[in-house]
Amino acid sequence: MFVSKEMTEINRGSLLRAASHLFRERGIDGVGVAEIAKEAGLTHGALYKHFPSKEALAAEAFYHPVAAKNAETDASDGDRENSFEEYLDAMFSIEHRDNLGNGCPMTASASEIARQGPAVAASFTRAFKEKVISLEASIKEKMPASEKRHRAVSALAAQIGAMAVARAVAKVDASLSKEVLQAVRETVKSTRTFKGNKAKRSRPARSTR
Repeated sequence: MFVSKEMTEINRGSLLRAASHLFRERGIDGVGVAEIAKEAGLTHGALYKHFPSKEALAAEAFYHPVAAKNAETDASDGDRENSFEEYLDAMFSIEHRDNLGNGCPMTASASEIARQGPAVAASFTRAFKEKVISLEASIKEKMPASEKRHRAVSALAAQIGAMAVARAVAKVDASLSKEVLQAVRETVKSTRTFKGNKAKRSRPARSTR
């Protein structure tokens, strides 16, 4: 049966959205391609017309919400940019913790990326690098570019780890879950001039004699 180019793109988008949601909600290894096809309203065979393997689908599906967010940001270039503190508020929020299926794919899937193939790892790496760049740009304090990158990398890595712990304990200890997010957020927010401060602290005091 003939399928128009427009319908082909619609079907592909449906598969990516379904896979992205299910992978974040239940894990890449916890979802089969038949379930993804059913969620997208398509057949198992139709899925393989778009993606040669589950790994190929997972690699594209992982980056799909990131690309959508980037497009949304580009469309609103005239709007005020978020500050670093505003990014932190969103990154470590309870809403983010509870929005597993529709939240950040890095916080949802980081622990299993190392067990996936290189294509999925490449998608994670791309998303991580792009988020770091956004965080760097949001830091308006005067400091060396290397320090801005240090803070951005640290903040994103800390968020991924903190979110994993917060989600893991949330069902049995909601207060601890909230404490983890607040504590790590405040630590990241209050961190200043790593190398500069360290160098100053390690310098011996000059004798006044």
